[in-house]
Formats: sequence, C-alpha cells, structure tokens
Amino acid sequence: MDHKTQNLDKSQVELTITVTPAEYEKHMKNAATKISERVAIKGFRKGKAPYDLVKKEMGEMKIMEEALEKIIQESFYNAIKKEEIETIGMPEINIEKSAPGNDIVYKAKVALLPSVKLADLSNIKIKRNVKKVGDKEIDEVLENLTKMQAKETIKNDKTTKEDKVVIDMNLFLDGVPLEGGQAKDYGVHLSEEGQHIPGFNDELIGLKKDDEKEFEIPFPKDYYNKQLAGNKGKFKIKVKDVFERQFPEIDEAFAKTLGQDSVEKLRELLGQNLTHEAEHKADEKAEIEIFDTLIEKSEFDEIPEVLINAERQKMFYELKQDLEKNGVTIEQYMADIKKKEDELFEDFKERATKRAKAALLSRKVAEKNNLDITDEELVQEMKIMEDTYKDHPEYKENIKKPEVKDSIRNMLLNKKVVAFLKDTVLEGGAHECTHDHDEEKKSDKK
Repeated sequence: MDHKTQNLDKSQVELTITVTPAEYEKHMKNAATKISERVAIKGFRKGKAPYDLVKKEMGEMKIMEEALEKIIQESFYNAIKKEEIETIGMPEINIEKSAPGNDIVYKAKVALLPSVKLADLSNIKIKRNVKKVGDKEIDEVLENLTKMQAKETIKNDKTTKEDKVVIDMNLFLDGVPLEGGQAKDYGVHLSEEGQHIPGFNDELIGLKKDDEKEFEIPFPKDYYNKQLAGNKGKFKIKVKDVFERQFPEIDEAFAKTLGQDSVEKLRELLGQNLTHEAEHKADEKAEIEIFDTLIEKSEFDEIPEVLINAERQKMFYELKQDLEKNGVTIEQYMADIKKKEDELFEDFKERATKRAKAALLSRKVAEKNNLDITDEELVQEMKIMEDTYKDHPEYKENIKKPEVKDSIRNMLLNKKVVAFLKDTVLEGGAHECTHDHDEEKKSDKK
C-alpha cells in the first residue's frame, strides 16, 4: 500500500491512498462469500460457492462494490497509523480509481486533532438539583393510570370535559386544504388538553353525534410544523361518536390490577419510580451543564470543517432514526418544514460545532488526567459485546478489527471521563450522579 500526504488549511490533511490487487484480494474473497450467502448459486449451499463461480454469475465489479468499504477502512487506518497523525471524526472519501484487477486509488480528507486549552476544573462547580416528589406528583400519576383503565360506553348526549369523541376532521390554511390535515375516525380525549393545540378540545365540548362544526384556532409560534406555526388554521369536523368514560376507583382492587397489594404499596412504588426519574433527569441536566461550562471556559483552535460535517452527518442519521420510530420518513419531515437537505445541514452547524468541541474536551481531560482504558477493561467489554452478538458471527468477527477495537476503547474512555468530571466539578461528587451518558449528546440537548 502506498500513500501521499498533503496538509490543508483549517487543521485538515488529505491522504491519497493506493491499494494494490494483492493487498485487497482477501477482501474480494470475503465479499464473494457474503454475496453467495444472499444469492443462490446453483449447485452450492449458501456461502459455499467458489470465488470464480460467484464472479461469473455476478460479475467482478459487483464483488468489488461489496468489498470496497472494508478495503478503504483497513487501508485508511493503516495509513494514519504509519503517519503517526492524530485524527478526529470520520474522513471524507473520494474514490478516483476502482476497477477489478487494478490499483484502487482514493483521497481521504480528515481533520487533525485541534489544540484545546482546557479550563481550570478547580474553578468550576456544578450543582445537581433533584426535583422533590410529593403527594401531588403521585396523585397525578394515579389519575393517569385510572384513565388508562377507563371503561367507555356510547353516550347519546352532548360531550362534556370527561368524554371521548370520535371525529372526522379537515384542516385548511388560508382556505386551502392542508396536505396531511385530514383524519377519519380520529379519537380525542377531551380532558387531555396537551394532546392538541390550545383551544382545540374546548371547541368539541357541547357537541353530540352527527353534529358538524367549523372553527378557527391559532397555532403556537413554536409549533413543530413550520408551515402552521404562528398561523391560524380552519378546522371542519363531524362528530361520529361520543363515549362516556368511567374511571375506576383508586382502591385495593385497582392496586391489585397493577401488581400491588394495597393503595399504600402502589403509592410507595410510584414514589420510588418518580424519585428515580427525577434523579435521572437531574443527572442529565448536570452533565449537560458540565460540558456547556467547559466549552464556554476553554479555548479551542479553529474546528475543522470536516469534523463539523461529520457531526452533522451523525445528527442527520439520529434525526432520521427518531422519525422512522414514529412512522415518519425524513422526506416527509423536510417537506413538512419546507426545507431541503442542505438547509437542514446548515441549521445543524451550531450544534454540530458544540458536539465536536465536547468530543475534543473529553480527549483533553483524559490526556491531562492520565485517564486510559486498560487491556483488561477492553477485553472485558469486547467479551460482553461478543456474548451479545453470539448468534451473529459476522458481528463477532467485526468486533476484533483494529478500527472497531479503537472505537470501543474510545467509548469506554468517554464514560471514564464523564465519571471523572462528575467527581471533580459536581457539588457532592460523583456518588450522587449515577447515569452515564455520551458527552456529545449531553452538549446537544441544551
């Protein structure tokens, strides 16, 4: 493997890396095996077809496409190790040549580790505030639990605050039907005001089955849908059904449906759960404040653009995952907020810069305080991960790769840094703060 290095501005370096066919041959063979596991090759069991036959059936270019990611991962890792340069973030890859039987040539632009002057930790003190849990908070949870067990019966009368109403709904903006603003058989619990925009539930009180109504309501200025935020929407609704909701009494029978012998035991359990949740939120808030304060009081060299872009990519992927969990595609979301991908990336810049600084601070704290991960700690974590993926041999094998081991080591070191910072700057010490989280995400939740 051959490579050339060129220093760029903004603490970046570009490596031009050449990988010969002999050097990437093993990856081609592994890629052919993976292809044969997915594609049936006549006369052979999955994963057992010889290389030449897979090549004949699928084409060698297809094999190279499968192998390319692994070839780049290994060769890039070896190049930066040989150069003994400290990089941070994911590289930007630009493939110049890739054809079977020929050298693969690509450029990798990556950020060098910027210089950081860490703030004096002895001058920083962060207070951890835990919200007290009392009878009021427990009563609210009990009320919500009774609502979850409510019995619903058809009501032939006007709706009241405690009822559930089923409606057909159409939403208009400036007289034009809004795309996605239609709903059929939509259920609304009228007592749960936070379910909709302010005033919506009130408009449905006093109606009965088959009633129709039109009304206008202003959307909050901070409404998630930017098209609607601050504007007035016109709703046309028709009542399909009204249900009276009957809530169970909070007694011993109710407690037993939730696995407790008495109301007292149930209240005790809820108090414990709420206290644990309050402590968890206090921990998160304290950790955010620790990194926010460190970022504010520390000094940084210019943050490389490639590092900020890498954080933007992570944020985009995290947003995409969160949306998909709620059944929304990234395309739908961007159409909803009327923004293109490049505009969304520009919105990410400030938070991405903050996340990048948090990662740099974590490394600096580790360096200045001799924090490191021992081989025993790394082996123990890898064993846990191997046990987790024991039914997925390809993942188990992946864990052993040098670049993956480095990633695991960094993850463990980040946790150790967070624990050290809690012990150092948190009033009362780390024993009060028990929830470790990734420092980059902490700085992003402000």
